[in-house]
Parts: sequence; structure tokens; C-alpha cells
Amino acid sequence: MSLTNSRQLLRVLADDWSSTGGMLQRFSRSTAAAPWQACGEPIAVSLGRAGLAWGIGLHAAVDDGNPHKTEGDGRAPAGLFALTGLFGEAGPDSAVAQSLRLPYRCATGDLRCVDDPASRHYNRLVDRRDVAVDWVSAEEMRRSDGRYAIGAVIAHNLAGIAGAGSCIFLHVHEAPGLPTAGCTAGDPLAVQDVCAWLDAAARPVLVQLPRAEYVRRVGAWQLPA
Repeated sequence: MSLTNSRQLLRVLADDWSSTGGMLQRFSRSTAAAPWQACGEPIAVSLGRAGLAWGIGLHAAVDDGNPHKTEGDGRAPAGLFALTGLFGEAGPDSAVAQSLRLPYRCATGDLRCVDDPASRHYNRLVDRRDVAVDWVSAEEMRRSDGRYAIGAVIAHNLAGIAGAGSCIFLHVHEAPGLPTAGCTAGDPLAVQDVCAWLDAAARPVLVQLPRAEYVRRVGAWQLPA
């Protein structure tokens, strides 16, 4: 695993595996050889109601006795993940959407994220008008509570391994400090600011770990000290 092509990084640190919250800090660097530099202020974020579990991302599989992410476990994935796209309520032709630098999908009333492990579309964002609906469970991406007003896709379980966890996002929190079902969530303005900052050319990644696990991997994963 190497971060030599990444020039943007979101770091989320939690106190331990059972933590339901943490702190998010942005980092950037001008080149792969340059040191990471912190950007902006730290942001308090909510994590899964059951804490953290190892996810499937850019890091090698870990078998250290700590939990592994499964569908419906209420845990946010721990590890290193690509940030592959954005979504939100703004129309695709809006000034907001046009200013974003990651691929963007408008959260229409037909956009779903499929969380049914039996579906061929498991862990994918799909427009239900364009596919044969073969799921019994999927998240509506156009929400009335504003939690998906804007957000970023965290590429956990990109291969769609059935039951390994799905639909993991950075999104707007329901309320400060209130845990999520497995996503990472924060203040609306802070999440909007982070999403506007992300740039596909910089190959942005998220590292999300308990503090002690992070310290162990700073050198091996080329992380900010």
C-alpha cells in the first residue's frame, strides 16, 4: 500500500474502538515527496453507534482480534479509503455542483444506495429508473432531514463483498454528537467546506482509526505525524 499519488488526506482519530465520535483534520501536500501540512481547523465528527471496525479499503487485511465491518453492525469502517465522489441536493447545473472537483451526483428522488447483500447492486449508488430493482432494502439519497444535503462517498468494500458493509459516506450529522449507523458525520457547513476542498486530481483519501492504531501505522502508511 502506498500514498505516493495522494496529495489530500482526511484524518479521523477516535479514542478507541468503541468511540462514537472523533476529530477530523484535513492535510495536503504539494508533491508526493513533500511533508503533509494541516489545513483548516479540526472538526468534531460522529461515528457509528457501536464504534469502529476494520473496513475493506486501500490497506491490507488486518487480523488482530478487533472487529471487522459487517452489514448492519452500527460500526464505522476503520482503515484507509479512497474518496471517490460527491453527492447532494444541488442540481447538476447549479453553481455549487459546477464548482466541485470530485465527480458529483445529484440526489434525486430516484437515487438509491443499495444495502441489500443479495442484490447485484449491493453497495452501489443507482438510479432505480435505470436498473432492474432486485433489492428489498436501499437508502433513499434524497432525504427530508438534510443529512445528505451534501456528502462524500467513502470507498469501503468497493468490490461489493456481500455482507461486508455498504453505503458509507461522510455526510451532515443529524445532531451534534449523535452517532450514526456507520458513516462519518459532521456540521453542515464543515462538511460542505470539506467537500468543496476535495480534488480528484489530488487523489484524496480518508484514514480513520483509533488513536493507538494510527500511531502504529504512521510510518508504514506514510501518514501525517
